[in-house]
Amino acid sequence: MTKVITFKNRSVPVHYPSEQMSYIDLLHSKLLEMEFNFDFRKKWKRIKSVEMIRDVAILQYKDGTKLYLEVC
Repeated sequence: MTKVITFKNRSVPVHYPSEQMSYIDLLHSKLLEMEFNFDFRKKWKRIKSVEMIRDVAILQYKDGTKLYLEVC
């Protein structure tokens, strides 16, 4: 399934298995924690999509590289 999440006026699609809907809430909470992390905010501007696998968010950049973020 796909859902769009917005952080700092930028919307990004989040792909996740249908049985893992609760992890989307964890991702949203983690993004709120990272709100004042300016290094992360610079990285967020280059994110193309997010894939959730259990409690790990795989943030994919436009150039194909990935950043793994634990959301627990």
